[in-house]
Formats: sequence, structure tokens, C-alpha cells
Amino acid sequence: MVDKPRFQATENCPPRLPWKTIGFAWLGAVLATAAFAGLGNTLVLPLVLGSFGASCLLVFAYPQSPFAQPRNVIGGHFVATLTGLILMGIFGSGWWNMALAVGTAIALMLILRVPHPPAGSNPLIVMLGGVGWDFLLTPTLLGSLILVAVALFYNNWGEGRRYPTYWF
Repeated sequence: MVDKPRFQATENCPPRLPWKTIGFAWLGAVLATAAFAGLGNTLVLPLVLGSFGASCLLVFAYPQSPFAQPRNVIGGHFVATLTGLILMGIFGSGWWNMALAVGTAIALMLILRVPHPPAGSNPLIVMLGGVGWDFLLTPTLLGSLILVAVALFYNNWGEGRRYPTYWF
């Protein structure tokens, strides 16, 4: 008797999204990134936050997900960045402080009901970059507002599309 391999290569994989959805997500991510990066370049403002790339995946490929709703995108990024800034200000940016900041940001997002997985990386970005308090406004708040504004327009374009599923 031959034992089956414990893990099958594709047996448990979720199905691929339809090609139309993939193309739609690709274009949405391109447009949103062009909006915050291009506007930031034009205005000479930092509006790019690395975790926004992962936010684009949620907002444009899975717009019905609770993690993709405006409350979660904006609130999650804000809470996580604020947590990183506060803990960096109190404790510095050592490895243990980074761990504490990520865990605290996740707990606060869950308590405040604004979980947004990409924002979990914001305390690390804050501490690795040694950024100042202005980072909370640009790129975090203004960039996430631009991302959501593009998503509101783009994800409601076409028949049968509705975004967001809730605001508050």
C-alpha cells in the first residue's frame, strides 16, 4: 500500500479568479497606484506607502471582502501607522519593539473593528524608515483616502458592481 502524499500540489488550492476579474483588478491597481504616486510626484508629497500595493489587491480583486471596505482600508492604515509612531516614540525601533508594535496594531485594528491585513506591515515600515509624525498624514491618511476614492469610482463602474458593502 502506497501512502498518498500529505500535501497535494493543487488539490486544495482555491480556483483562479475569472480572467475578467484579474484584468479588472490589474487595471484598478494600476489606476490607484498612478493616482497616489502620480499626485505625490506632482505635488512633491510622499503619498506612496509600501503596504498600499497589498491594499490594491484586496480593494480591486476582492472588493466585497470586509478587509477591502473603506472603513477598514483607511482606519486600518491609520491605526497601524499611529501605533508604530507611538511605540517608536516611546521605545525606539529595536526588533522587540517592532514585534510589540505589529502585535499591538493588529489587536487595536481588531478591537476597533477596522482590520486591514496590509496595514499590519505599517509599524515595521514606520520603524525601519524612522519616519516622523507627518507620516501619519502623508502618505498614510491622504494616500489611503486617494486609494479609496479611486476604488469608489472604479469598483462601481459597470453594471452589477457595488462598492462598498458598508461604510461604518
